[in-house]
Amino acid sequence: MKVEDFFNQQNIIDLSFFNFSNAITACYYAKDNLEVLKVNDNFLSFFPILGNVTNVYFPDVLEQIGLPGKQIEEFVRDINEKGTVLIPEVKISINDEERVYSLLSTRTKNDSFSYLNGVQGQFVDRTAEFNLRKERQNLLEEKIHDREIIEEKSRQLESLATRLAKYLSPQIYKSIFENEDGGEQKHARKNLTIFLSDIVKFTDLADTMEPERLAAVINSYLSEMSAIAVECGGTIDKFIGDAVLVFFGDPETEGEEEDALKCAEMAIRMMKRVGELNKHWKKLGVIDGLKVRMGIATGFCTVGNFGSDLRLDYTVLGSPVNLAARLQTMADHNSIIIDEYTKDLISSQVKCKEFDEITPKGFARPIQVYQLYDFKSAKRRELRKSLSHVGDRVEVNVLDSSNIHAAIEELKRIQESFEREYAELNDETES
Repeated sequence: MKVEDFFNQQNIIDLSFFNFSNAITACYYAKDNLEVLKVNDNFLSFFPILGNVTNVYFPDVLEQIGLPGKQIEEFVRDINEKGTVLIPEVKISINDEERVYSLLSTRTKNDSFSYLNGVQGQFVDRTAEFNLRKERQNLLEEKIHDREIIEEKSRQLESLATRLAKYLSPQIYKSIFENEDGGEQKHARKNLTIFLSDIVKFTDLADTMEPERLAAVINSYLSEMSAIAVECGGTIDKFIGDAVLVFFGDPETEGEEEDALKCAEMAIRMMKRVGELNKHWKKLGVIDGLKVRMGIATGFCTVGNFGSDLRLDYTVLGSPVNLAARLQTMADHNSIIIDEYTKDLISSQVKCKEFDEITPKGFARPIQVYQLYDFKSAKRRELRKSLSHVGDRVEVNVLDSSNIHAAIEELKRIQESFEREYAELNDETES
């Protein structure tokens, strides 16, 4: 006789299932052929819609609780071939509430009791865990969405800041965006060096040129003048048609003498750049080229935001501004006129000579004015970067200095093109 013959089969099955009977999971035990023999109380409480499942084919139970047919087929196949099946997510709707379970089933084997050879498994309620994961996923998606919104807003702000930068001098732009008081600027009385320039007979030029060509000329001129002003540390106040107003000493200053020297350097470089570009502008229709006049004056001015609640300008007010305008109008073509105060600050380093004596409106005494030529130091003059080159066979003139690297790359492409073309010509000559 076998050992199993000495024991009551049902008692042995009940005893082997004792631990599952008290489990918090929904447990079942089935025969080898998947006929359910026993379930615990939790099984019935988990799935009240099933009722009594004893002696029911377990795949039918799975179908009844809503498992897809393909998944049931995989369950039967795997339990027969592999002996173990894990279905990590089984979604079941109970009383209009969706719950999530995982199902772990395995074949059992007992050499002493053949009727214990079958399949046992359990449904683990993972609804709380699933909801927590779902909530975490939702939070993660919301975070990603919020980050995308922030990144998009940042791109919009960067784009706005980039566009806004074109309307403000770099120093003013920096002071507005880095100022913790919201960009509100207090008015101040400062010793500034003022620069004002204009194009001779620009009105006649504007009346005779086509709008597109006029725009190309004036935009090229103002772009190049602005680049030089920024490089020299000047604050670009405004463009008034063809006129350019720049001041030195606010919001950053290195002392009145250095501010005046920087202004002088800027004016000389601007004049030189106009000469370099005149050949290009003549091709655009400026028959005689552009001729400019420049005036420089130094003195105390009031600087800050002026305007209305709707629109503000960060600008300078004071007699030195009016004097610079007067000097600019009296200057000869392609010359720079400076006042006596500016001359006293920089005369040790620049060449200048007496030009005239004037009594501007609002001034009590005559003022001696001077024509500025250049710096005395050859070393300082040699430090200036040239944007044109005239050789024995080639003349090069950089028309747009805003991106020197792009200009260099263009020159390289021109060189490569010449080398290819003339390599072919040399080959033809040799053949």
